Amino acid sequence: MATFLQVAFDGLLNGLLYALVAAGLSLIWGVMDVINFAHGEFLMVAMYLSYWLGFIWKVDPLVSSVAGGAFVFILGALTYRLVISRTIGKSAMSALLATFGLSMLLKNVCLNRFSPNFRILQHTLLGGKTFNLAGIIIPLPQLVIGLVALALLYLIYLLVKKTRLGWAIQATAMDKEAAELMGINTERIYLLVFGLGGACVGIAGGLLPSYLAVHPEVGGLFSLIAFVCVAMGGFGSIPGALLASLLIGLVEAFAGFYIAPVFKYVAVFGLYLVVVMVRPRGLFGW
Repeated sequence: MATFLQVAFDGLLNGLLYALVAAGLSLIWGVMDVINFAHGEFLMVAMYLSYWLGFIWKVDPLVSSVAGGAFVFILGALTYRLVISRTIGKSAMSALLATFGLSMLLKNVCLNRFSPNFRILQHTLLGGKTFNLAGIIIPLPQLVIGLVALALLYLIYLLVKKTRLGWAIQATAMDKEAAELMGINTERIYLLVFGLGGACVGIAGGLLPSYLAVHPEVGGLFSLIAFVCVAMGGFGSIPGALLASLLIGLVEAFAGFYIAPVFKYVAVFGLYLVVVMVRPRGLFGW
């Protein structure tokens, strides 16, 4: 029983991390109907920023994650202004290919400047620390990231559901032209949404060097899992992204432990296929 609870808890913690990464993508996809193929590379950029701040100036990821969120917010806003805004109203493939090109650019710049080597940040405040709760070993870095994820997801949910800005975001997502007729500056909404999407993944990336190695390919898997979480949860739904992420974390953990590690992603994508066949719009799709 203790082993089962340990695996379940590890899966939930991984699921909360996936939820934080997927939340920004869910906002962008749900509001703008744009697939940001560079989402994983945004996370990678934030991880490198956190790593170098820690390596050079000894800033812990708990602090540098704020810088990561702010930096990727700006990166997301610039991406919208310089790239995505030119694809609005055109084929959906335009934005997809543009962000794919951006992902290749970011990845290859990091490969060129930092090499493909794995880099591990030493002596972080949370690194390697655990505590025992009723026989369950809880890794402190993952627990902190999980709590941060819950807090940020709740704040985003409140923003979207309880504020005038959130209502403007929902109106823009439902009908851009009607929102403009009501006086909503949809261009500013799009810019803000892309920035917020970047900030979510930037905070996640800023915290990850507490226990995860940094390298130019690190964002690829997170990006793929985030796409699955958003599609399963429903485009634009923060609760849906959270539920889907937790399910994926649990399936990944149990399949990896009780079957074999090589089958954990087979189980994850199998679950995804079952969900979209039964409910193509996702669990909580708009």
